[in-house]
Amino acid sequence: MKYYINIFFALLFSLGLVSCNASDNASKPVPAYPQYGTRFDKMPKKENAVIYQVNIRAFSAAGNLKGVQDKLTYIQELGVNVIYLMPVYPVGVLKSAGGLGSPYAVKDYKAVNPEFGTLADLQVLVEEAHKKNMAVILDWVANHTSWDNAWITDHPDWYQKGTDGKIISPPSFNDVAQLDFSNTEMRKAMIDAMSYWIYTANVDGFRCDYADNVPQNFWSDAITQLRSFKQTNLLFLAEGKNVANFNAGFDYTFGFNFYGALKDVFSKSLSATSLQDANALEYANNYNDSQRIVRYITNHDVNLSDGTPLELFNGKKGSIAAFVVAAYMKSVPMIYNGQEQGYATRIPFFTHTPINWATGDLDMLAEYKKIIAFRNSSIALKTGTYKGFSSDAVSAFTMETDTEKVLVLVNLTNTTTKYIVPAPLKSIAWKNGFSNTDAPLSSEVSLQPYQYLILKN
Repeated sequence: MKYYINIFFALLFSLGLVSCNASDNASKPVPAYPQYGTRFDKMPKKENAVIYQVNIRAFSAAGNLKGVQDKLTYIQELGVNVIYLMPVYPVGVLKSAGGLGSPYAVKDYKAVNPEFGTLADLQVLVEEAHKKNMAVILDWVANHTSWDNAWITDHPDWYQKGTDGKIISPPSFNDVAQLDFSNTEMRKAMIDAMSYWIYTANVDGFRCDYADNVPQNFWSDAITQLRSFKQTNLLFLAEGKNVANFNAGFDYTFGFNFYGALKDVFSKSLSATSLQDANALEYANNYNDSQRIVRYITNHDVNLSDGTPLELFNGKKGSIAAFVVAAYMKSVPMIYNGQEQGYATRIPFFTHTPINWATGDLDMLAEYKKIIAFRNSSIALKTGTYKGFSSDAVSAFTMETDTEKVLVLVNLTNTTTKYIVPAPLKSIAWKNGFSNTDAPLSSEVSLQPYQYLILKN
């Protein structure tokens, strides 16, 4: 009898566990796709990120994902911990903008462009990057699709239409068709496609194209759902400047205004104090100390439209000086492939035009490594409070926490200049940020053209 009683209670206990587990599982999001590989557990905190943008068509002679994989060690040794891949998806042919077509005219949200290789190639690239403690994020194009995307024929109601009932293009982009974010089914399909990559390729987030022009409530829904599905850290970068992007869940916005101000300092001889103003303007509304703007001196768009960093910032020394300010002034830095070696040719992204790495400046690369290494080591640069002390010629500012203070002095002119050191900064026992040697400040500092000085306490 005792035996049967024990069996009875064992069955009840077992059923209780099943019931409990079923209840628990019901409360957890169920992924639509199987997880490929092992979830990445070395995601940098958002303030620690150093982002490297890869134009797949240009990055290697092969112009494919394998070409990126072959240079992962190179990217890692630069000090990077987040690789941002430009769109990997098949490109539309109908109404193509020319060449091989724009990578931002997506024909299929759930496929790899055969030009770049296969899904397996992307999986291996992500896996190898993870082994080197680097996250991988994909460029996501939510606002529009190519004209030969299957959604056009299968779901024409997913697109905005003009008064004539025909699908329209977004302003200035005739090679793509404008999606309609009032359509609930389209939004679900979009989030589903994003989750496909998070699971199937094990990617770590997205840089979201044209983010300000996509409704913020879509981004909020997408980011909330994707983070709950994955139940691990994901990074989301908005190519936009609206502070509302942070409210939607983005980790970063783009420093459009800061880039423009930095360019004007060089092209229009504006005062370096204008960068303080640009920094204040970008952080003016509803930001908190943990939020950071991604800043850059080039990317795929402006490299092609405005010019290379060498063109915009008066050569290699000027471009390094500009990068120091962009990377250190309350920001998360982003590097576009080739700038770290002073690549002098504009890089197209509608054609396969490989970067000629053999022409790179290795001394400049070494300088970039030092700049990034110090940022990676500095709590103040990553999380500190900013205070400006600039003159007309010198961008000067401190980044400070309770335990560390960093002083950045950068001559943004092509002439030797003298900087009058503010009284509060003279009495501090400074050390050189790179060499850790004593570096006391007198009342005046002389800086050579485009020279920069990084001090810490």
